[in-house]
Amino acid sequence: MISFLTGELRNIYRENSSIELDVSGVGYEVVLPVFVLDSLLNSSLDVGQEITLEIYFHSTERSPKPLLVGFFNQLEKRFFLKIIQVEGIGPLKAVSALIFPVSVIAQAIENEDSTILNQMPGIGSRAAQKMIATLKGKLMEIIAEVGNSGPSSSQEYNVRDSALEILVGLGFRESEALNKINEVLKEKSEVSENVEDIIREVFKSNQEN
Repeated sequence: MISFLTGELRNIYRENSSIELDVSGVGYEVVLPVFVLDSLLNSSLDVGQEITLEIYFHSTERSPKPLLVGFFNQLEKRFFLKIIQVEGIGPLKAVSALIFPVSVIAQAIENEDSTILNQMPGIGSRAAQKMIATLKGKLMEIIAEVGNSGPSSSQEYNVRDSALEILVGLGFRESEALNKINEVLKEKSEVSENVEDIIREVFKSNQEN
């Protein structure tokens, strides 16, 4: 069982959200949830530098090829383990679905906000309801830790930039996304410190127009 890896970042593969890690001359392919890859790309880390990742190791009789999923910290890993408890969401599906930061998804589940969850790839209305039914009330500790940790390696940019990155990732043009964020912040200043609230208000505005 592999619990963490420290090694040289050899390659970054954006197209399949993975990296190649050289650990003492042995190459490991590590898959990253989309939000972790985004954090890596927005950090100062680059190819050739040393990196440490917490690892989720997955292998079954039906899928004997080992799958290594990487995270910057234990909190992200614990959140991932919660998500794959949901029926129908396995490790690979979770890797591609987790496009938002931990705080955004966790708050959406606690608030029963399907609007946010439905924007995640592969998560339709039924899967969103399963996530809420399975995990609501079980993520408060994680939400509290995110709130108390302040800026971390996975959250180095402010709320506005984080919301902008999420909307662009969902297909909005950058200028369009920025205008919508500014409109929301101008009309509802109370949401200025919460990425989830900003995203929700943008989608609500789109539905009304």
